[in-house]
Amino acid sequence: MTTSKRSATRKRFTARTADKYELYQLAVQSAEHDVKLAARIFKKLRGREALSMREDFCGTAQLSAEWVKLGAQHTADGYDLDPEPLAWGREHNLAPLGEAAQRVTLHQGDVREASKRKHDLRLAQNFSWWVFKDRPTLLDYCKRVRKDLATDGMFLMDIYGGLEAPEEMVEKRPIDAGFTYLWEQALYLPGSAEYRCHISFKFKDGTQLKRAFTYEWRLWT
Repeated sequence: MTTSKRSATRKRFTARTADKYELYQLAVQSAEHDVKLAARIFKKLRGREALSMREDFCGTAQLSAEWVKLGAQHTADGYDLDPEPLAWGREHNLAPLGEAAQRVTLHQGDVREASKRKHDLRLAQNFSWWVFKDRPTLLDYCKRVRKDLATDGMFLMDIYGGLEAPEEMVEKRPIDAGFTYLWEQALYLPGSAEYRCHISFKFKDGTQLKRAFTYEWRLWT
C-alpha cells in the first residue's frame, strides 16, 4: 500500500471527531507525488508537457487539486458517482486553492461518460477500476478512455498484487498524523475473483472508525 503522508499539523484524532475523508487522504493517498510522477512519465514518453488531466473515480478530487498547482495552464476534470466525497473535496481540496480552483471541474457521473474535451492525461488510481468485474466491461471502459483522449494522450492506472493479495487478512500501519490504518482483505473467492475489502482507522484513545470504507471489487491479476 502507499506509504503514509505526513500531516502538517498534529491533531488528536478520535472516532467521534475524526473525518474519514481526511484520514483516507493522510493514510492512502500521495497526491503530490502521484501527479508529478504522471507528468514526468508523460513528458518522457510524449516529449511535451501535459496540461489537461481527467481523474476517474476522483472521490475528494485530491489529485485534481494537486494537478492544477503544477502551473497556471494546468486544468483538471474529476468524475465520480458519489456526491458526498465530491462535496467534501470542493470544500477541503478546491476552496483552499483560491482562483486556481476555477481550473478544476467536478462531474457527478459514470467514468464511462465521454469528456466534454480531449485530455492529455487520464488517471484511474487506487485500484478503483476494479469495480469492473468482468473482461467485457473493463475492455469497454478502456476503449471509451482511448477514444476520449487527445491524439497523443496517455492513460495511467495502478494495480497491486503479490502472494498476499488474495489472502483474507488485516494489515495494520501506523500513520505519522497519529492514528493506525487498517486494511482488511475480508473475502476472496478464487472461482470468480470476487474481492471484498475494508478500511478502518484506530486511534490512540482506543476508539475506532470500523469499516469506514468498503470495496466490492474483482481482484485483477
